[in-house]
Amino acid sequence: MSSFENGSPLRVLVVGCGNMGASHAFAYHSLDGFEICGIVSTGKSKEVLNEKLGGGYALFSDYETALKETKPDAVCISTYPDTHEDFAVKALEHGAHVFIEKPLADTVAGAKRVVEAAKTAGKKVVVGYILRVHPSWERFVAEAQNLGKPLVMRMNLNQQSHGYMWGVHRNLMKSLSPIVDCGVHYIDVMCQMTRSKPLRVNAIGARLTEDIPAGNYNYGQLQIWFEDGSVGWYEAGWGPMISETAFFVKDVIGPKGSVSIVAKDAGGSGKSSSVEAHTKTESIRVHHADLNDQDEFVKEDSWINLEDEPDHQELCNREQRYFLKAVREDLDLTDHLQDAVTSLQIAFACDESVKTGRTVDLV
Repeated sequence: MSSFENGSPLRVLVVGCGNMGASHAFAYHSLDGFEICGIVSTGKSKEVLNEKLGGGYALFSDYETALKETKPDAVCISTYPDTHEDFAVKALEHGAHVFIEKPLADTVAGAKRVVEAAKTAGKKVVVGYILRVHPSWERFVAEAQNLGKPLVMRMNLNQQSHGYMWGVHRNLMKSLSPIVDCGVHYIDVMCQMTRSKPLRVNAIGARLTEDIPAGNYNYGQLQIWFEDGSVGWYEAGWGPMISETAFFVKDVIGPKGSVSIVAKDAGGSGKSSSVEAHTKTESIRVHHADLNDQDEFVKEDSWINLEDEPDHQELCNREQRYFLKAVREDLDLTDHLQDAVTSLQIAFACDESVKTGRTVDLV
C-alpha cells in the first residue's frame, strides 16, 4: 500500500509549465491532499513557475530522469499533444496515476494505447475536460436535454491571437488543427447533450498563413450527424487575422425551444484569446417554443444568471479534487476514458474530412 492511501498527500510530478500546467501546479500547491515532488520542462518555464510557487521544488529538464528520481504517485501532463501518449504510458509503467490535459493523445490509436496501459497498470487516468467540472456548463447540458429531440447544436471559439498566444497556437499546430485541439471539448458537450451515436462528419478548413506547418490549417468548421436526428457544428480559428465578431457562440435548439450561453463580457471586443474568457458563461437564456391559439408565445424567455461562477483557477482546482477522489475512492473511469476516445475519434474524422474534401462515416 502506498503512503497516500494512508492519508498522506498524493505526490505529483508536474510536467509542462504553460497556462494549464501552471494552473494545475497552483492547485497542487494550495489544495490539501497533494504535494508537488518535481517540476519538468525543457525551457525556463519551470524556474518561473517554481518562483511563483515560492521556490524549493525539484526541477528537471528530462522527463524520464524526473520519473526515476522522484518516484511519483501521480503525474500531471500539460505538455504539447504530440508528447501525451508517450509521457502517459511511461508514467503508468512507473506505477503512477495520470492527470492529462486534453487531447488524450495526438492519434486515436495513441489514445486507445493510453487507456489500455491504464487498465494493465491498474491506475487512474483523468483527462482535463474542464467544462465537465463547470457548474454552468453542466446546467447548459441539462437544459439542452429538456428541449426534446432532435437537437441543433451551434458552437464556436475563434481566437484572434497575437504575441504570446500566437506563439502557443503556432506550437500547437505543429501536431494538431484548431478543430481537433479545441473541438474535443465541444464535441464532448454535444455527445453529452444527445447521448446518441455519432454517425458521420463533414468539415472544411483553410490555411490562412504560411506561418504554420504545410498541410495544417488554422481555420476549421465541422458538422456532426447523430443517430437520433440531432446535428451539430463547431468552428475554431486561430491567428492574428481571425475576426472577433461572433467568436463566442454556444447555442442549442430543440422542438421545445432553445438554450443559449450569453457571455456579454467574455464575448466583448479583445477577449477572444483570453483563456479566462473561454469558460465564462455569465448567463443562460432559455427560450420556450410554446404558442397559443394566436401563434403567440405563451412564456417569456427565462434567464439563469451565473454571476458567482468559478474562475479558471477554481475550475482547475475542481479538476484536481476530482482526480484525488478518483484515486482515493477507486472510481470507475471506464466511461470517462471512452468519452475522451470518442470525442477524439470524431475530431480526427473531421480532420480527415477537411483534408480529403469528403464526408467521413464513423460507424
